[in-house]
Amino acid sequence: MLTDDGKHLYVSWDEYHQLIERLALKVHASGWEFDQILCLARGGLRPGDIVSRIFDRPLGIMSTSSYRDDGGTLQGRLDMAKYITMPKGELAGRVLLIDDLADTGVTLRAVVDRLRAMPAITELRSAVIWVKGVSSYEPDYHVETLPTSPWIHQPFEEYDAVRPEALLKRYKI
Repeated sequence: MLTDDGKHLYVSWDEYHQLIERLALKVHASGWEFDQILCLARGGLRPGDIVSRIFDRPLGIMSTSSYRDDGGTLQGRLDMAKYITMPKGELAGRVLLIDDLADTGVTLRAVVDRLRAMPAITELRSAVIWVKGVSSYEPDYHVETLPTSPWIHQPFEEYDAVRPEALLKRYKI
């Protein structure tokens, strides 16, 4: 649900899963065949996992981080993992890159540039749920465009503030 001021978008678990399914359908409708999926951790983990299961393709993971300051709301320096985790072999062939959103576009652009420099990758396409209006990168597939570039409150973010002690209290353990 987008707030009246257009500055915040609140997404429930059901909406989140429906958006991932719609992303999978967009990729499917394109007719493009791919060999592997690479998701960007952390935001792309859940979409990558679900799309990997729907298409029955191997899932690789690349860790990136840029939102660390001010409780994860301010973009800082972009860090990209040196290694990509694959279940078997190397990242190669036709690769679908998945993340949750194209925010500023800086992370996606940097990852795409790095992947395109890898000779084993013959074709690369990108897919995200949301593209913000301020994004400098346009992915190949996306579900929603957000012209006002709101802050997206994803359902799993509640765990950003949960610590084991709180769970102990919640479950009276």
